[in-house]
Amino acid sequence: MDKFWGYLNPDGSVGARNYLLILSSTLYANGAVERVARSVFGTIPIIHPLGRAQTKSDIRFTFNTLVGTAKNPNVGGVVVLDHFREEGCTAEEIVEKVAKTGKPVEMVNLRNCGGTLEATNAAIRAAMAIARKISLRRREEVPLAKLLFGLNCGTSDTTSGLSSNPALGHCSDMIVAAGGRSILAELTELMGAEEWLASKAINKDVADKIWKVIGDFEQRILQTGEDIRGTNPTGDNIAGGLSTIEEKSLGAAKKSGSATIQGVVDWAENPPDKPGVYLMATPGHGAESITGIAAGGAQVLVFSTGGGHTISHPIMPTIKVTGNPFSAKFMADTLDLDLSDILEGRLSLEEAGRLILREVIETASGKPTKSELLFEHNTGFAIHRIGMST
Repeated sequence: MDKFWGYLNPDGSVGARNYLLILSSTLYANGAVERVARSVFGTIPIIHPLGRAQTKSDIRFTFNTLVGTAKNPNVGGVVVLDHFREEGCTAEEIVEKVAKTGKPVEMVNLRNCGGTLEATNAAIRAAMAIARKISLRRREEVPLAKLLFGLNCGTSDTTSGLSSNPALGHCSDMIVAAGGRSILAELTELMGAEEWLASKAINKDVADKIWKVIGDFEQRILQTGEDIRGTNPTGDNIAGGLSTIEEKSLGAAKKSGSATIQGVVDWAENPPDKPGVYLMATPGHGAESITGIAAGGAQVLVFSTGGGHTISHPIMPTIKVTGNPFSAKFMADTLDLDLSDILEGRLSLEEAGRLILREVIETASGKPTKSELLFEHNTGFAIHRIGMST
């Protein structure tokens, strides 16, 4: 299990999918984006409420997220729709960055086209041309080292830290051993696990960054006048038996396995090519976290859930696994892999890790997740914000 079948991109990356992305650069283009996506087969729309009247730091977050999403290896081509021109997040600026990957990308401006109807027609024609072009691409066998693997968890309970999370850690270890990379995120859900994470750092500089990035995020929360411990663990975590953020974090951190943590990266930043685990600075909010991971270039993500979860990213196949036998039964239409035999003593963590890896390889090679089959494309895209609107 050291290879998968993917789409080779001009920039050397490998996609698990070959999506045509219809991307909104601002909320005022959202309606046109959805109309275009409904009109052209094989397209994925991404809309959002941002891209205008934001502080400069927030507009950079929005821009980097949209660019990173469009540059994700799973995207074969892009059509960007803009409403007018918001400096710092224009369609022109997005297209310039994405074009460097070598993938086909076009832009349409609603105002310049003379309104919504004319712009929609222009975007549909552009999408049709790109769709026909990228339809000729074929999968090729590539080494697992080409995989950037996303790690996330949600609706955690007492089974998470005992079964699905450490099993996911074993899967991550095998991907890293094959030359691949993994992204661990969710800073708020690593508070209390800093010492263990820092002990896995490749050097003191990375260890210090781990302490700092988690500490800085906690201070940002405290500056709002609220204590993170008032909202995390969440209500479903508490109902699932988790009593403190430290207890939740120590279980969540196990997703990273035993491999070395090579570095700390910013939101939506593509990690260096060196094999290992990378900590990404995202909040614990599931949709925001996996959005950052996908914008950082991950082709596949495993979402470990105790109580069951419906989350799925639009362009990054999201495999949902659980070690909770009740969730496996009640959420069978949503969850992809049942690991509850771990708690029954019929499945070791190592064996469960291999089961997850097999699912990851099959998914990266084209097997659809249950969320993809059900068109659950809009449950896992949300752009993180730093401040208030202007």
